[in-house]
Amino acid sequence: MRPNTLYIVVPCYNEEAVLPETAKRLRAKLAALTAAGQISQGSRVLFVNDGSKDGTWAIIRALHERDPVFSGVDLTRNRGHQNALLAGLMTAKDRADLVISMDADLQDDVDAVDEMVEKYHGGCDVVYGVRSARKKDTFFKRFTAEGFYRVMNALGAETVFNHADYRLMSKAALEGLAQFREVNLFLRGIVPLVGYTTATVEYERGERFAGESKYPLKKMLAFAMEGITSLSTKPLRWITGLGFLIFLVSIGMLISFIVKWALGMTVVGWASVVCSVWAIGGLILLSLGVIGEYIGKIYLETKGRPRFLIREVLDQEK
Repeated sequence: MRPNTLYIVVPCYNEEAVLPETAKRLRAKLAALTAAGQISQGSRVLFVNDGSKDGTWAIIRALHERDPVFSGVDLTRNRGHQNALLAGLMTAKDRADLVISMDADLQDDVDAVDEMVEKYHGGCDVVYGVRSARKKDTFFKRFTAEGFYRVMNALGAETVFNHADYRLMSKAALEGLAQFREVNLFLRGIVPLVGYTTATVEYERGERFAGESKYPLKKMLAFAMEGITSLSTKPLRWITGLGFLIFLVSIGMLISFIVKWALGMTVVGWASVVCSVWAIGGLILLSLGVIGEYIGKIYLETKGRPRFLIREVLDQEK
């Protein structure tokens, strides 16, 4: 039986500082797996240029011209990490038997690829790379990151705890993923919906090799909101429950005031009235904001705009 073709998909946005080292390590990994008979010689590293403003695409082109093991996809503009990743996966889908996605910053342990490929040969269609620990993270980073996964699961979004986008997917799993047509992408929650046989591989996430993080706190919060509103309607149900609870409280307060008035007691408490007005007003605005997020998602989905546009694909063998 011929070895399977592996494509490693790496989304890149302004990664010129780290890209040469990333290419070097991934080239060595493919060579080792090929020599061991785990993958075919047609296996590739597919870099996806997500509208970078630096020399990222020039480096990808130079790598491809020097060694055909490096392929490239150039998007017409910056579409965000999830869309760039999807562009790479869909490009590799018709070229590979199995695809591994990972970030360009070398924080994902490249050596975990070996175990992922082994589990694929063992019959798994999806293999998730899961962080074994967060010892190197600050308390704030660890608390918010782990809280994110717990909140997502509590809201009904099926995510893999401590898993980002470091995963292996077979051609069958990619074909299933291609049938999900939503514009608002949150692949960490969509991939588990595909199904198929899954497994996990633990690894220790390292420090960024070079360059700056592309996900500051502001983007992480926006990413979390994207995931929640894309995969769960529970916040809308909570708004309904909150409205019902406030209604019951108001009925209880009305009965209390009527009883006090009947007994000749003076109803006092302007401070409590003002606080109640502000609190209810804030809850109304918050509820409108959440509803607005969902309406905005519906608006974008109905337009049916393309999730990415490809300017050029570099792949000599294909």
